[in-house]
Amino acid sequence: MKQTTVLGIWWSTAGAFLLLLLGGVGVHAQDITIVGAGTGDKISIATAGVNVGASTAERQFLQILQTDLKRSGWFTLGAAGASVIELQGNTQVNGSTLEVKCEVLNRATRKSYFARVFREAAAQPQLVAHKLADAIVEAVKGVPGIASTRIALVGSREGKKDLYLIGSDGGGLVQATRDGVPCLSPAWSPDARNIFYTSFLRKFPDVYRIDLGSGNRTRVSGYPGINSGAQVSPDGRHLALILSKDGNPEVYTQDLGSGRVTRITQTKHAAEASPVWSPDGQQLAYVSDVTGAPHIYIINRAGGSPTRITLQGSENVSPSWARDGRLAYSSRRGGRYQICIYDPKTRADRQVTKVSSDHQTPSWAPNSRHLVYARTDSYISCLYILDTEDDSQVKLTTSKGDWYFPAWSPR
Repeated sequence: MKQTTVLGIWWSTAGAFLLLLLGGVGVHAQDITIVGAGTGDKISIATAGVNVGASTAERQFLQILQTDLKRSGWFTLGAAGASVIELQGNTQVNGSTLEVKCEVLNRATRKSYFARVFREAAAQPQLVAHKLADAIVEAVKGVPGIASTRIALVGSREGKKDLYLIGSDGGGLVQATRDGVPCLSPAWSPDARNIFYTSFLRKFPDVYRIDLGSGNRTRVSGYPGINSGAQVSPDGRHLALILSKDGNPEVYTQDLGSGRVTRITQTKHAAEASPVWSPDGQQLAYVSDVTGAPHIYIINRAGGSPTRITLQGSENVSPSWARDGRLAYSSRRGGRYQICIYDPKTRADRQVTKVSSDHQTPSWAPNSRHLVYARTDSYISCLYILDTEDDSQVKLTTSKGDWYFPAWSPR
């Protein structure tokens, strides 16, 4: 291998392989503008049947609930007596607790989806709203709700890069590290209790794990050379990651119990990057520049012969594998990086972003419908959420700074 250089992330092997480009407080749900949403086949839902008290917490709860339902992609807000789904119930504040009693009904059939009581701290009405919205989505549509999910991301403020967490509605921004050094590629454990990410804390790229409950951080991979791109297997027992300890950057798996690593790819004079697990944990998608430009390949977790799946675009990077089996990735087309979706079952490939900007590092929501990605305009990187069914977009980060490498949490 002629040269391997790490900066942000870019690797140079037989030629220049630019894989990813590195380049505040999130807005509240009611301040978010949804662009491009149509009604389509959405279900009308009425919230007027919920008797809401006069307190600030109760009024905020209703506003956030309505926004959550719209942003789910499944519903459009309708009038009482004219909507398919109606909510009935009431809210009250008891001391420091906000209590919401709600029944969800089908107006035509009078079917009751559920009748439940939700309680959270009155100081955080968004928690009740998110839980109720997710319960409604799951009961009516049978798919996971995403209102209560979070997104891990890398933020750069005043030249200092750190790991952050933000709610999927753009609120609740929390700084998870205070190192002020380059970091990238956060990934969640399946139980959402840990985040794995790459940091240059020791001047070289190592993989770390943060326990979100205790805040404890552990270095899990620190071989000489590159340690990056760690992704946790669906069963939570293994990592897929990139190591260059044996020469080229290659795909490896690591047993999280024993620490034992297994080399998966055997590619001479090329670099691999960005491994991700299939939903069943039996395959890996990754990026390789074996042809001279980066493209996406799929390989069995035990190794073997890889299959190239991206045939369009001059460069294809940053795969993300949805629970329904589709792959999102960033493809350089017409001089810009655009988000595309590939379906391995049909081999159909669809470009889902159109704006003349660079769109990078997509990450699927657990509902296999929404994507979060970084978009760069005028040298400023922000995060956006895209509904892949109705093409509506939400700008997630609006405060000062640059925001990169989003990773959507499991439910």
